[in-house]
Amino acid sequence: MTPRRAGPRIFVSAGEPSGDLHGADVVRELLRRFPEATIEGFGGRHMARAGARISVSTERMSGFGFVEILGKIPGHYRLLRAVRKAFAAEPYDLVIVIDYPGFHMRVASAAKEAGSRVLYYIAPQLWAWRPGRAPRLRAAVDKLAVILPFEEGFFRGIGVDAEFVGNPVMDRGPAPTREEARRRLGLPPDARILGVFPGSRDQEIERHWAAFRAAAERVRQAGACDHVAVAGIPGGIYPDLGDMVLEREDSALVFSASDAVLAKSGTTTLEAAVTGTPMVVAYRTHPLTYALARRLSRVPWVSLVNLVAEREVVPELLQSKATPARLAEALLPLLDPDHPARRAQGEGLAEVCARLGGPGAGQRVADLAEELLDR
Repeated sequence: MTPRRAGPRIFVSAGEPSGDLHGADVVRELLRRFPEATIEGFGGRHMARAGARISVSTERMSGFGFVEILGKIPGHYRLLRAVRKAFAAEPYDLVIVIDYPGFHMRVASAAKEAGSRVLYYIAPQLWAWRPGRAPRLRAAVDKLAVILPFEEGFFRGIGVDAEFVGNPVMDRGPAPTREEARRRLGLPPDARILGVFPGSRDQEIERHWAAFRAAAERVRQAGACDHVAVAGIPGGIYPDLGDMVLEREDSALVFSASDAVLAKSGTTTLEAAVTGTPMVVAYRTHPLTYALARRLSRVPWVSLVNLVAEREVVPELLQSKATPARLAEALLPLLDPDHPARRAQGEGLAEVCARLGGPGAGQRVADLAEELLDR
């Protein structure tokens, strides 16, 4: 007779760095509730530090865009074959997949076929494109934990058991004060600061950096800011940085120190909203990726701030519109404390924060996980 395990056996998969951060919160909370649980999966250093046994790093998995991810497809299929084999040999009590839908929809299906319960955290954006995938999602998951307030109603409307758990950006802890952030960045306390967020992946930095840097220089030459702070990543390459301040470890310092930011689209925009920092949102990707996305998209905006607000709160400049001149032009009024555009955006950002809910997303995901384990 096979001895009964002391605790549940759980698989958690995060396909990119942001999922690794969110997954770490869930892993930490699950191990608090189930100290004898075995938690294995795909992730990064944050999940590993939280107590998960990581077999495949997110660095091998992450990619973005329709075109950019093509080179990773063969590796993904090899990994999926291994996952199916492992799931069939010894099913987990629970499988949690986080974001990264192209890969994780298949992982979820494999887990269900093996008899595991499946919790999907951070839903595939079927509301933006490909709503026809709803039957496949219904079949693959037992519960969907969504992080945008409008998603719960959308997914329930197409027959998927979904629950809004709040947004993980609300769990980042208290941001440093403006004075502390500027002191740690070596910036004067009374200066006007522009923050620049070119991206968290090498491909994003490569596509955004030249235009973002040139736009920041235009803003500075116009006299609208005194210093520029750049939120970088370890190992990221930022040519011709000049005297801009580069912070590679703690992007929260740049948010807190800045009077306004130029940010690539993505979670960064919600992080800026939480700190109340006015922003201009921009994004560049491969032309074919962009053409396909525009053809498939069913929503009028790309920034999460505008999607949550259901109206344009922040300006969006995409692809050919993301030129240094146009980016600088959009930033200038946001650096003027008396400009109506800055005041209006501040009111909109406060509205977005109110809709995101309070902190505790990871704990609420763990609540759903515990319910599934008890079934």
